[in-house]
Amino acid sequence: MRYIVIGAGAVGGTIGARLHQGGHDVLLVARGAHYETLRERGLRLITPGRDQTLRVPVTDRPVPVRDGDVLILATKSQDTVTALDPWPRHLPVVCAQNGVANERTALRRFEQVYGMCVWLPALHTEPGVVAAYGWPRSGLLHVGRYPSGSDELAKQLATDLDRSRLVGVTSPEVMRWKYGKLLTNLANAVEALCGPDPAARPILDKVRDEGAGVLEAAGIPYSTQKEERAQRDGRVDMRAIGGAARSGGSSWQSLARGSGSIEADYLNGEIVLLGRELGIPTPVNEVLRREANRFARERRRPGSMTAEELIGLIGERSAAGFR
Repeated sequence: MRYIVIGAGAVGGTIGARLHQGGHDVLLVARGAHYETLRERGLRLITPGRDQTLRVPVTDRPVPVRDGDVLILATKSQDTVTALDPWPRHLPVVCAQNGVANERTALRRFEQVYGMCVWLPALHTEPGVVAAYGWPRSGLLHVGRYPSGSDELAKQLATDLDRSRLVGVTSPEVMRWKYGKLLTNLANAVEALCGPDPAARPILDKVRDEGAGVLEAAGIPYSTQKEERAQRDGRVDMRAIGGAARSGGSSWQSLARGSGSIEADYLNGEIVLLGRELGIPTPVNEVLRREANRFARERRRPGSMTAEELIGLIGERSAAGFR
């Protein structure tokens, strides 16, 4: 079995590196300066207590496929269609992404689709370099068939991950875990906009409560934070690297790289969409989606909005009522 990891950033780079270290056949798919650096120098993987360079095979375009190839899609959600389009439709696709829309998008094009719920604290802001802060293993990954169930491929992938310094868990209800992770990821936009501002704490509570209320109204089950902590306990924690904690999550990193796009439409925007379908106002998520997209479009630096400004914008939207 060969794992073709599309998107060798923080998540994809860590998964690909760990599988490679575990003795598995891995091909990374990257682009631009990141691809050039990986090709010329290898992937520098920095973990708590270790800094190493790995010569993982890499490409910047689709390659001839063979029996046993599996696509692991680790791009941002806004890049899913573009990333998948060049690949043959008979290949299995594993969506190792935040959000809950990617699996359905992939299923329109590919017959075998799997969800992967990713809890993997990592950082990628420099070409060729990925820092993975998870310890003693780099991440917790639930894998299951989409929309539900499991099969031999899901079990094999979970086993391979589990033997490669990750925690791999087969889950027939993987989307329940992904909806739980979605609620956690609603806070990504707050961090991206305001940074680690303690004054933003009330927004974090409000955005999760608003999201949970919409999921419950829609009858969508989701994992709880208590369940998630129990799964990680003693197996995946966060440790500093070089005396420093991780700078920020995936949305923060998108702004830090000046990529021009951010996945807020598929995180906060998912709650906004469900709210509109159900006739439930979602002012907190609406403002966060709008402002995160504006920051990305204008290439503003992460953390350059104060919590007071953001609270004011949310207050204005809430006062305007549902529309």
